[in-house]
Amino acid sequence: MALLQISEPGQTTAPHQHKLAVGIDLGTTNSLVASLKSGLAETLADTQGQHLLPSVVQFQAKDEIGYKTIVGQQAQDNAANDPLNTISSVKRYMGRGLEDIKKHSIYHFVSEEGSAVPRIRTVAGDVSAVEVSAEILKTLKQRAIESLGGELIGAVITVPAYFDDAQRQATKDAAKFAGLPVLRLINEPTAAAVAYGLDSGSEGIHVVYDLGGGTFDISILKLTKGVFEVLSTAGDSALGGDDLDHTIVDWMLAKTGIIEPDASLLRVLLDKARAAKEALTEQDTTLIQIHLDEKLHSQSDKQNSWQYELSREQFEQLIQPLIKKTLVPCRRALRDAHISVDEIQDVVLVGGSTRVPLVRQIVGDFFATQPLADIDPDKVVAIGAARQADVLAGNKSDEDMLLLDVTPLSLGLETMGGLAEKVIHRNTTIPVARAQDFTTFKDGQTAMAIHVVQGERELISDCRSLARFELRGIPPMVAGAARIRVTFQIDADGLLSVSAKEETSGVQSSIQVKPSYGLSDGEIETMLKDSFSHAQDDLDARKLREEQVEAKRVVEALLAALEEDGENLLSAQEQHTIQQAIDELSEIAEGSKQRAIKLKIEEVDKITAEFAQRRMDASINKALAGQRVNDLHT
Repeated sequence: MALLQISEPGQTTAPHQHKLAVGIDLGTTNSLVASLKSGLAETLADTQGQHLLPSVVQFQAKDEIGYKTIVGQQAQDNAANDPLNTISSVKRYMGRGLEDIKKHSIYHFVSEEGSAVPRIRTVAGDVSAVEVSAEILKTLKQRAIESLGGELIGAVITVPAYFDDAQRQATKDAAKFAGLPVLRLINEPTAAAVAYGLDSGSEGIHVVYDLGGGTFDISILKLTKGVFEVLSTAGDSALGGDDLDHTIVDWMLAKTGIIEPDASLLRVLLDKARAAKEALTEQDTTLIQIHLDEKLHSQSDKQNSWQYELSREQFEQLIQPLIKKTLVPCRRALRDAHISVDEIQDVVLVGGSTRVPLVRQIVGDFFATQPLADIDPDKVVAIGAARQADVLAGNKSDEDMLLLDVTPLSLGLETMGGLAEKVIHRNTTIPVARAQDFTTFKDGQTAMAIHVVQGERELISDCRSLARFELRGIPPMVAGAARIRVTFQIDADGLLSVSAKEETSGVQSSIQVKPSYGLSDGEIETMLKDSFSHAQDDLDARKLREEQVEAKRVVEALLAALEEDGENLLSAQEQHTIQQAIDELSEIAEGSKQRAIKLKIEEVDKITAEFAQRRMDASINKALAGQRVNDLHT
């Protein structure tokens, strides 16, 4: 298990040397910044005393200085009047491709030629999700500087546990654009565990159920003497409170008879839906009132002013399928951690959406325990990140903490026959480095194409391609003689680097894996599900491919041997017999019967055994030619 050195032994910091670092929860709906003050972690408020910063950015037209942005509550208030230039829930677009982000989106997305990164068209120009997120981070950075009275040395930024490499890299890029050094990215559930673990000192197995505005994560952690180890993690990077809001919007549209609302009305409906959801957390019923203008009135036979009472019971019926959908990753996380429900000490609730009573009821019933919500579920992630930031900044900490996160999906390489060879398995603790040796397939091979993949299946066609690069300059050798060591390294932020080195010559090549966009909403879930449901089929397919690759190797080796020594060491009849065996093996290898290929390879080995022996004898005789007996004993 890899350990992280937190500080130098005996290192202390005088009060005047205290380094300013913050924890940032870059959320889908709201964002927060927190820091340690007098040893206590607390979120920082703006000049109006507000701690939550709505994750909303309004872009305004460019002038001679450049474009202007409004971030936070004012932008959210302006959204209904300027919906296409006011970007919210941008976290859902981080590291994603164009096809992944069209659902429930009112924005005009464009994709530049040669780039897989979609951009949002605004009056200020086309902006990416990274640039929008950078504006939010700039605001939080400035709030921290004003509140703490000095420049920051860096920040710990939280991300959903199920963010893939592209989404994590996009988050780091946003911080870079904001001029904010990243001390580390940590998973949101882990940050919550830091906050709860330090407050209660409770050791054992904990579950962090994190249902935020746009993402859902479930993490199972083990806390032992200040060490947080993530046993397993699962989730859905496109499921959260926004989806609960959309169910209410769909319900309202059905009531009003409006089929295709324009962007302004949709924004109004979303705001009404969010307010209704929050009201029903404390009340049994809420009254929703909407005024339809003349433009919209033509789309409906209803009156202009419309109101309807929504009860908590009706709301729960609407959202129940979504909440139950979160239990699928919960079951998978338990299975991956090899634990049962009765081994869990407690369940921690994180994210504003966990305030919904039905969420707490379903979670409590599933884990057979009353969930904990002692710390404000909106603030707990930022508080945990602040604690970790203070430690990583080198400030003295009363509690030594160690965070051991995991990688959510297996990483590996393509080998001959289109097989996936896993180098780092899913749920491996990070940071981590793993190396594996490979070799050449053909005689005289001087280059190797390396294909990095992600997934749980046995065949490349069922996995996700991450990157490709080449190792050139391999000294020409017989097949199998070269020794190529491929090293996978995942840093503390979950970012992957892959390098390859030929050991005898020292030639090497490497790549920083930065895929152009992330997994689609259902891909992670589908990849894991398929790995279980197709386990036996995958095993059979792998065995078949392995035999086909071995058959190809045998055929190529025999053809090379016949060309070099066939006429010298074999009679015409023997050559014909071996050639016939090669042809039969080639034909059978094209089929799908693994055992038949295996038996044919064994048969060919027997037929060619005498030829192999003659070649070996000839090689020895050639090596001994001209040598004296006495020379062999010296």
